[in-house]
Amino acid sequence: MADKVIVIGAGAAGLMASGVAAERGKEVLLIEKNDKPARKVMITGKGRCNVTNNCNLINDLIANVPTNGRFMYSAFSRFMPSDTIDFFEDMGVPLKVERGDRVFPESDKASDIVDALNRFSQDADVKRIKGTVKGLIIEDGSVKGVTLENGESFFSDKVIIATGGASYPLTGSTGDGYKLAEQAGHSVVDIKPSLVPLVCHEGFCSDLQGLSLRNVEITVFDTESYKEIYNDFGEMLFTHFGVSGPLILSASSHMKDIRERKYEIHIDLKPALTYEQLDKRIQRDFLENSNKNFINALDALLPKKLVPVIVRLSGIKPSTKVNQITKEMRAKLVNILKDLKVTVLRFHPIEEAIITSGGVSTKEIDPKTMESKLCKGLYFAGEVIDVDAYTGGFNLQIAFSTGRLAGESV
Repeated sequence: MADKVIVIGAGAAGLMASGVAAERGKEVLLIEKNDKPARKVMITGKGRCNVTNNCNLINDLIANVPTNGRFMYSAFSRFMPSDTIDFFEDMGVPLKVERGDRVFPESDKASDIVDALNRFSQDADVKRIKGTVKGLIIEDGSVKGVTLENGESFFSDKVIIATGGASYPLTGSTGDGYKLAEQAGHSVVDIKPSLVPLVCHEGFCSDLQGLSLRNVEITVFDTESYKEIYNDFGEMLFTHFGVSGPLILSASSHMKDIRERKYEIHIDLKPALTYEQLDKRIQRDFLENSNKNFINALDALLPKKLVPVIVRLSGIKPSTKVNQITKEMRAKLVNILKDLKVTVLRFHPIEEAIITSGGVSTKEIDPKTMESKLCKGLYFAGEVIDVDAYTGGFNLQIAFSTGRLAGESV
């Protein structure tokens, strides 16, 4: 008689784990509280699904997992991004690689990824029911099954918790797995948003709402220790409340113990130019527009929406003729363009975070199997574990790699 396995949660990790376990001859029951599986996968990559990152050196992969990256060594080794790509293409979903080695379905439809995961699980004869797991059945230090909120009980030899984190609760990620883990004696590292937009002090952020900047460099400083905690080059976005975009989301994962004004973001709007080169560029622009007002002489240098903000911050009157701008005035303008500062007040609510930081402590999970060190037969996969990565497909790769390893291990 085949071992019985219960998988809780039909997201990316749960669908992968259930299909793999069933392919290996287990009798698998997948329990999902939503009507449809993988609802969070449907909204990733703005509905396009950044399915993985075409990064196939394991040390590079781990470098993109700032929280407990070394824990992922075995799982990544067993199932790399190249394996993820092969998996989906074998399932009939052609993929493409875009900027930053981000991998998307050629169709740009997240639904193709969800359909493939769903089909993989169904083709392996995974039985599926809708329900919310209320608790684990534990006897003599081993998991024996689960009870549902409706009072039903299901018994099994193994249980995989793949319930996701606490971000985007409308997709079903409401932190259920943390309560189940604690019931089994596990520690849960404090939950906070990761890969989340940032609420900022400066009023000009709302003036710039909707402005996307490419090819800028940001440096984040901890104002209490005066240390640089993050630096990168890429794309960011201004919002009505502060800042967002790929650079900002990645920076947020480095902001530990966030408090009002603890972190400052310094934006270099022209990182390809030194201060001296930028000054010469501005002098050329001013020479060509010598009789124009200052506010009308920056269009070749900056996006239109940014011009009035930079003019205001420079302290130079908008009506000043550019041929009257002094060297000192120009130096202040250059400094603002090379070091536009925004002050972080707080994270945007966890409900809008892409990923949850925190979760079941990695110290209590065997990284080679994903099995609990505290409760025999209990396994974990995906975002419920205290592991999170940067944007670019790395978090879904964590889900697939841990889901695969848990499915194999049971």
